[in-house]
Amino acid sequence: MNVNNPANKPAVASSTVTRDLRELDMRTDNIYESLVIMSKRANQISNNIKEELHQKLSEFASANDNLEEVFENREQIEISKYYEKLPKPTLVAVQEFLDNKIYYRNPAKESKEL
Repeated sequence: MNVNNPANKPAVASSTVTRDLRELDMRTDNIYESLVIMSKRANQISNNIKEELHQKLSEFASANDNLEEVFENREQIEISKYYEKLPKPTLVAVQEFLDNKIYYRNPAKESKEL
């Protein structure tokens, strides 16, 4: 995700959405398996966002930061605000799952089919 390019923002609902559980288990035939897939994807998204944020904020780190410098750095504050406004990773993961954009496989099911 690029902070300077708002076109990269995922198209995800920013408020609470009621979901039909039957939509979530259509691909897996098991609601719990679907939830595990979405939660693992949400963790991946969250880790990517955290890593990206830390990389961007590390540019501002110095060995002798004092409290005044931290509060005065506008660029750092803008970057933090941008990441705070991003949709939650769980919302992104659910939308990706519903849009069939997540690749997943279940080795236990594959071994039963053979």
